[in-house]
Amino acid sequence: MINHGHILIINPGSTSTKLAIYSYDIEIEQLTVVDETLMVHSGLDASILEQMDTRFDDVERFVASADIDPHIIMARGAPLRPLSGGCYQVNDLMLDDLRTQKYSQHASNLAALIGERIGKKYDIPVYISDPITSDEFEPIARISGVPGIERKSRSHALNIKSSLRKLCIRLSKDFVDSSWVVCHMGGGISVAALHNGQMIDVNDALLGMGPFSPERAGALPTSGILDLVFEENHDRASIEGLLSKESGLKGYLGTADLQQVEEKIKSGDSEADLIFQAMVYQICKEIAAMASVLKFEMDGILLTGGMANSQLLCTSISQRVQAIAEIYIEAGENEMEALAQAGLRILLGAEPVKQYTQK
Repeated sequence: MINHGHILIINPGSTSTKLAIYSYDIEIEQLTVVDETLMVHSGLDASILEQMDTRFDDVERFVASADIDPHIIMARGAPLRPLSGGCYQVNDLMLDDLRTQKYSQHASNLAALIGERIGKKYDIPVYISDPITSDEFEPIARISGVPGIERKSRSHALNIKSSLRKLCIRLSKDFVDSSWVVCHMGGGISVAALHNGQMIDVNDALLGMGPFSPERAGALPTSGILDLVFEENHDRASIEGLLSKESGLKGYLGTADLQQVEEKIKSGDSEADLIFQAMVYQICKEIAAMASVLKFEMDGILLTGGMANSQLLCTSISQRVQAIAEIYIEAGENEMEALAQAGLRILLGAEPVKQYTQK
């Protein structure tokens, strides 16, 4: 085994790709950022798959400019079939599902596809870790209340697990022998119950469950949804766009930027304060619900994600739920670091690599 080397991280977004190179040292179990960048791509009017060559060329130039040969590649996990969390080696079946966009038409589909092309050039393996559709639900958590409709596990699994691992190390607690509620707060909000390292329940952070967020609607009265469909004659695409991109803070206040909302509150905007407090209220209800999943026997509540940088938000949440358990904060999205840490665990043999198979 090579004790020293480099990990290439690939994380595509809608109009850009986050890239990073980490050096690793297995002997002292250490990672160091060597280079990182945000590649903003031009001419991306094409469909996701048609962007492949443009993005690949940009990634290839980044690797060449760093003047290193990577030893493994960690790619952001796109929505795939429901599967247990952890690290997966990219294989032909996964690549086929991404190329056919079987489960999503999202820019993250390109991560493993680009990684596979770079991996062939350097003859190195490519992995993903804790994709959005990581599913470790207990059977009881899948029941919705309507036969034929099943609750889905779609969440910020990568950052949720990575941030909790960091916290457990800091507190000298065992990640796989503890219970937590973790609340990731970003453009969407995921509130998860984790028991013994498994995310046994979480709200669907994309559509239909949990608190509203800067852009997403969260749980809604069913009658209101029916009115949208039948009385206002919306089609499916327009409703999905409304509920996932134009609701929440943005829908009420015209902005999804929490800092702008806080500025409105400081200037005396009573509506902004009401909507902000309503979001806090709903987040706290979801935290309490996930605490009940754990029978209120838990090591703590962790607040993470980009919005966890807001002192006002974290304080407002803490005031409502601190009686349940101690509150901890690990602010930031941390996706690049999370992928690098997963790569180091693979290299150390500390986490088994799983194979993506048919369900």
